[in-house]
Amino acid sequence: MAEQEKTKNKYTEAIGRRKTSTARVRIIEASKANFVVNGKDAKEYFKTEGERRLILDPMIKGQKTGEGKATLKWNVEVRVKGGGVHSQAEAIRHGLSRALAEFDPENRGELKDLGFLKRDPRAKERRKFGLKKARKAPQWSKR
Repeated sequence: MAEQEKTKNKYTEAIGRRKTSTARVRIIEASKANFVVNGKDAKEYFKTEGERRLILDPMIKGQKTGEGKATLKWNVEVRVKGGGVHSQAEAIRHGLSRALAEFDPENRGELKDLGFLKRDPRAKERRKFGLKKARKAPQWSKR
């Protein structure tokens, strides 16, 4: 009985990042799919269809559906903070892809080809002194 409880609560965890957003993603095998972000349902947290599609991409596109291999249903729990809503969605996609690749290494190649395992390093450049923004200089005047 104790062994069943251990395997029942077994999860795979990974961290995804994008700009200043950080997402801690836990996936658990389940009979029914469930996606919770910061204690809310994913449909409630992400208002637009594009962001919802973004976070589900690794599970839909990244899973290899071979002969006799049924796609697994996942119970996904996410804690995400920092950045904007779109940046958070991309951080969740990154973390979910890492967790799926860790759980089943066969999916790693497919996820890698789709570019979901690469951490997008682009972030806002810092402002330098003497400038108005990161690169914008004040207007030059001769006198």
